[in-house]
Amino acid sequence: MENNFRILLAMKKLRVSDVYKDTGIAKTTLYGLYKETTKNPDTKTVMKLCEYFEVTPNEFFGIEESVVN
Repeated sequence: MENNFRILLAMKKLRVSDVYKDTGIAKTTLYGLYKETTKNPDTKTVMKLCEYFEVTPNEFFGIEESVVN
């Protein structure tokens, strides 16, 4: 599933191992998100990463909100 995990890591100058140490999320899960091979990430995992990176789920997944005029 497409996500911005790789971009968020680069922006914060972090490595997958840093996120693993700070969050306790399994490295295999984090690498799956990094390589975008995870088909359906667990909601708890996504929310923990959103809190860690201080982003919304939409920002994590690269979903742009459309403005209705």
